[in-house]
Amino acid sequence: MAKRRLSRRGFGALGASAALFAGVGRGDRGFGTDAGLEDPSDPGSLDGKSIGFYVGSELTADGSTLLGGFGHEPSSHWLEIVPRQDHPEDATVTVGVTDEADIPGELTEIPQASETNKYVASMYSEWAGFPPPLTNGGLNEHGVAARDIWSPSRPELVELAEEQAPQTGPQYSDLAKAAMERASSAREAVEVVGGLMDEHGYSTYGGNSHLFADEEEGWVFINFAHPDGDLWAAERLGADEVRVSYFGYIRDFPVDYEDDPDFVGSDRLVEFAEERGWWDGEGDTLDLFEVYGIGEFPAEAEEYTAPEFYQGARYPPAREEELRELAPVSLEDTLALVRDPRWATDHAGYGQVAHLRPDVREELQTLWTAVTSAATTPFVPIPVGVEAVPPEFRQHRYLTANAAANFLDDGWKLQEATRYATREFKRLLYFTSADPEAFYADVVGAIEGFERELLADRDAVEATARKLLEAGEDRAACKHLTEDTSRRLLEGLRLGTTLAMDVEAELRQRIEIPKPEGRPAPGETTPPTSQSMDDGPDTEMVHVYSEGLHADYPREHGVYTDGARDERSRPTPGLEGE
Repeated sequence: MAKRRLSRRGFGALGASAALFAGVGRGDRGFGTDAGLEDPSDPGSLDGKSIGFYVGSELTADGSTLLGGFGHEPSSHWLEIVPRQDHPEDATVTVGVTDEADIPGELTEIPQASETNKYVASMYSEWAGFPPPLTNGGLNEHGVAARDIWSPSRPELVELAEEQAPQTGPQYSDLAKAAMERASSAREAVEVVGGLMDEHGYSTYGGNSHLFADEEEGWVFINFAHPDGDLWAAERLGADEVRVSYFGYIRDFPVDYEDDPDFVGSDRLVEFAEERGWWDGEGDTLDLFEVYGIGEFPAEAEEYTAPEFYQGARYPPAREEELRELAPVSLEDTLALVRDPRWATDHAGYGQVAHLRPDVREELQTLWTAVTSAATTPFVPIPVGVEAVPPEFRQHRYLTANAAANFLDDGWKLQEATRYATREFKRLLYFTSADPEAFYADVVGAIEGFERELLADRDAVEATARKLLEAGEDRAACKHLTEDTSRRLLEGLRLGTTLAMDVEAELRQRIEIPKPEGRPAPGETTPPTSQSMDDGPDTEMVHVYSEGLHADYPREHGVYTDGARDERSRPTPGLEGE
């Protein structure tokens, strides 16, 4: 998710040729650098756009809990299997932000847990001042899933953090990692994050939130932008509830929350609001969205600074009503929802759906993951029992922070030599975005046809693993899951590469790949083709949304599949035999 305050962007309609080369904004210091936005709490700004969906088990088709979404980051993304680890008694972990952050900070050390959980996650490399690798959560070995979503605090809180800089304490990614490493339930994730903020403070970028879920319940957690970590709140989400964080919010919060098992908060949460005059002390509840948040969702802004389809969708009550109307919600519904082009654009760093089922072995709890924007990337199931992913889905230098400043170390050469899945699916996204009316249905139809095969195979794959686990052959079970996942990831990559080749070939028959216009300046001799690939605050967002195709969303998973061309049997150069 975006953790830096990017400048207001005047997004306009995307022409076909412009969409091929449109990038994401960055400032003079690199991706995510402040380009001058004065008010980070402006609901019309696009500095934070992460999204999260929670569906309780009583509203799903199979009795599972579903937690989906993604973060918005312009940097590289890759998959990581973080193993369970033991740590010495004096082990510490570095947390916080550096002086390069918008609200400068200092890195500090806090004690590490004696044992940390295994978890599956998407990692990324860059947000200025936030040391990599970064993550927004994932799924751990106890079936706890986490999403991290922006949640802007009121301007006075942000100003307080700026005044007290340098800030110290864990930041959003540190807390997401800690929840994955230390929690065995969604409620325990709340206790872990709240406890760390209470003890060590909080390094903020302007306000944040988390969604935690297990097979029984969910919790939404808001980290308000108080530099001492004194302001946080959490609300329980029951099995009969839905929640869309776009951005994260909590409304009515009981004053006597210590006596209510559905709410948890920091010690000064109510007292601080009354001291500041932000709450009058009347009534049994206070509206945290109004008191500590900005009291307005992006879709409610008087003026839009993004395309209407994009900013207009950023209204959680409407999205929650859509979810309730879908009930009983299936896993497939949630995959399609995270892929929805109203929010799945080039800015989406990845896609995730945690499928949290009751009475399932921990090794089989599954995180369906798209390695980059799910708009044109297939989801592949990654059970917690998986031990590794293919090198194509690990870290590469494309869009990775500081990669251009140094030569490649010899130990990385073979991993770097493999096709980078994120790059391949970005190519497909960019080509498809040139003309969504012509290409989107075929591309997504083929991708969702592949996903339907994966869904159909899950019972057999899990039955084999379950039989091995019940026989005490844990290593064999994990090997089976790892081999199946690796095969499916590479099949998905082969499909994406083939689709990109086909779309490119058809596009080249119609147009010549255009050169960018550039930004001429007096005395400038550098051709536009060698100038920066973003346009600062005027950078246009790449997307595949088309009013003619997508006006009636949400849609059923697979509606484009029957008419899609079957690309899966075609060979792809460099992938045969994998």
